[in-house]
Amino acid sequence: MSIRIHELAKRHNMEAKDMLALLKERGFVSADTKSVSSTLNKIYEEEIEKEFAAKAAAEAPAPAAVEVAPEPAPLKVPSVKSAEDVVREKEEAKAALAAPVISAPAPVSAPKPTPVVSAPAPVSAPRPISAPQPLPPRSVSAPAPVPAISRPAPVSAPVRPPAPVPGIASAPRPAPVLPPPVSRPAAVSAPAPVSAPRATLPIPGAPKPPPAIVSAPGNPAMPATPPAQTATITTEGDIKVIHLKPPIIVRDFATALGMKPFKLISELMEMGIFASMNQAIDEPVAIKVGEKHGFQLEIKHRGEAAQQIQQSAKEKAKVKEQAAAEAEVQNLAMRPPVVCILGHVDHGKTSLLDAIRKADVAAGEAGGITQHIGAYQIEHSERKITFLDTPGHAAFTKMRARGADVTDIAVLVVAADDGFMPQTDEALKHAQNAGVTLMVAINKMDVKGANIERVKQQMQERNIAPEDWGGETVTVPVSALKGTGITDLLDMILLQADVLELKANAKTEASGIIIESQIEVGRGPLATVIVQRGTLRVGDSIVCGPNWAKVRAMFDDQGKNIKEAPPSTPVRVIGWSGAPDSGAEFKSVKNAREAENLAEEAEHLIRKNTGTTDAAPKEVSVESLFANIAATQAKTLKLIIKTDVFGSTEAVRNVLENIKSSKVSLEIVSVEVGLVSKTDILLASAAGAVVIGFNTKLENGVTPVAKHHGVRIETYGIIYELADKVRDMMADMLDPDLKENKTGAAEVRATFPLAKGFVAGCLVTEGKITRNGSARLRRKKEIVFEGKVSTLKRFKDDANEVRAGIECGIKLGDFNGYEIGDVIECYEIQKVRASL
Repeated sequence: MSIRIHELAKRHNMEAKDMLALLKERGFVSADTKSVSSTLNKIYEEEIEKEFAAKAAAEAPAPAAVEVAPEPAPLKVPSVKSAEDVVREKEEAKAALAAPVISAPAPVSAPKPTPVVSAPAPVSAPRPISAPQPLPPRSVSAPAPVPAISRPAPVSAPVRPPAPVPGIASAPRPAPVLPPPVSRPAAVSAPAPVSAPRATLPIPGAPKPPPAIVSAPGNPAMPATPPAQTATITTEGDIKVIHLKPPIIVRDFATALGMKPFKLISELMEMGIFASMNQAIDEPVAIKVGEKHGFQLEIKHRGEAAQQIQQSAKEKAKVKEQAAAEAEVQNLAMRPPVVCILGHVDHGKTSLLDAIRKADVAAGEAGGITQHIGAYQIEHSERKITFLDTPGHAAFTKMRARGADVTDIAVLVVAADDGFMPQTDEALKHAQNAGVTLMVAINKMDVKGANIERVKQQMQERNIAPEDWGGETVTVPVSALKGTGITDLLDMILLQADVLELKANAKTEASGIIIESQIEVGRGPLATVIVQRGTLRVGDSIVCGPNWAKVRAMFDDQGKNIKEAPPSTPVRVIGWSGAPDSGAEFKSVKNAREAENLAEEAEHLIRKNTGTTDAAPKEVSVESLFANIAATQAKTLKLIIKTDVFGSTEAVRNVLENIKSSKVSLEIVSVEVGLVSKTDILLASAAGAVVIGFNTKLENGVTPVAKHHGVRIETYGIIYELADKVRDMMADMLDPDLKENKTGAAEVRATFPLAKGFVAGCLVTEGKITRNGSARLRRKKEIVFEGKVSTLKRFKDDANEVRAGIECGIKLGDFNGYEIGDVIECYEIQKVRASL
């Protein structure tokens, strides 16, 4: 740090102009410097200090008038003293009065302070610090010897007195443990008289002290300044290690080495490196200088600390994972198997499950076909089995795939009379892709035409040979209506579960799969879930993508309220913020706030990805421009779809997207779960769309709103009826095809003049001729005239129509050029619905 010239002059009791002249004489400042507010380099400041200290040591002035009046005020600090201390203080006071002059060389030669002052008080720790210096003030405070013994002001104040007594220059030498401010009295003001310091001695008013000053020219050692915060010195064996963070500043590095900056600068100059006190040096140079002085440098870069933190975090995570894996293994317990029923439509899957559950689910399905995915749990031989019933219709492909993915065993139901059908093959692929154990239940064994051997042959063709044919696929013949073979099927399912050794940890946080979701009136969004690990309890907070739930209630497949669901248990959960996606995974979290935060993050990520996709630049060409123009001019059927469950939305969308037409395009505006609401009507009115409801109802007051806005609402209960109706709607949007239908013909036999033209006398040869009907006059292969039958007479009477074999008179509009042999054809134009 630099110091101003007037501050340096004040420190040495000189006039500022005299100090400026002295510095110019020494060449420490430039000759044109005029202001005493100019700064002086630290190196030159130390040189001046050394010069004044040398003069003070040579002159050794008598400190006769060292008594300073202001100083006792800060010295009167209450302290507890023993009787010995009081006696010693009196002796010191007498000695001070007997010897008012103190010689300078005496303290230099003595390594320890005088016995009178060096004896430390047991309670007042700062006394040894003020070894010889407190002597003059004690004569001032003779009536009160207690405060005269300890001088806490020089110790506690980090500021040195600006003009210390010259005779006490080497006083701090006997105390090497003192902090740097104590060595400040070493500065000597040689040119000033001894009595001058009286006014400048008070310590509290001292300005800016330098960190450390050598007390005498022959004293090379100095009290070290505290090292910078970036440098830490440790000892490893006999080697001292300095820990630094880059950049390595010359001043901080010199402090860490215990030397003065200008000495380090001179060493660097010897090495050919020029650097000021505030500049940084390279790491190799710092390492070389540190080795020269017996230090080893360890430089810590900023990235290394972060890497160490990351490594430690990874190690902790690994330890946690290992502990969790060990706990997982210790807490594993047997769980019930999850069985999925797959097969073609109308092969008896739901009837088979009804026979197992002793229920009648099939009767409740529209059209007698399953259009939902159901989860049930039964007990057999005191063991539980979880069943998933999937739709067999072609539209429910995703439902079948989802059912196969979450199960352990897949039971493929094949009708004995039909054998393998398209959806049977598709369900087989789903099961094989999911990697689950496959079993085949040959149903309808009681039906006429049942051929079990043909079914087994088809299994052999599909590389799933039955066990009795030398394969590995368990095959069980059953009859859902008569209930035969059901027990054998359940026994084989439990046997397969024992072979698979299905286990799960029921003591951890719950997680699982969403099987189906829907919105019920009065209950709001709810979802059918299967718990895969852990135990789900009422009150738990779970999150699934952008939706979260605090479980308010749980119901089993029979509608009973349950409090907890162990692994492999299907339950319906109430309390969702929205209907979650089927097939998505859910997990349990600590509380509802964390679940809500995770759901918001997932929703934000979905919006961000959608926005990024929409904002992506698209290729624009003339062809694409004309295609877009043509698309805007083409006819489009817009639909708003509302379904009862999430799985139905997938099925309906799949069916409608398979309707292909080059004449009419189909646009699905929105697909949602729930009742048809007034909001849907307003959206349909704005978009010009038709509202399609599948297995859902209308809210109160929706019908008059739809009538007011002219919105069409269609509801269906069977999916293929919905597809057929949408196809008809698309066809109705097309312009009808015009079809010409010939109604009759007449041959011209004669022409008769009329007042304003001619009339053709004709014989009707086929069909009938109708007044005002469309007609054309054909002459051989050429059409001469085309118009309307304006006049039709039978003899002299007007006629509306004339049938075949009867003669009549015909006049076509204003045409008069009839010839014998012409043929008049009558026809009508019919409008026929255009096909897609």
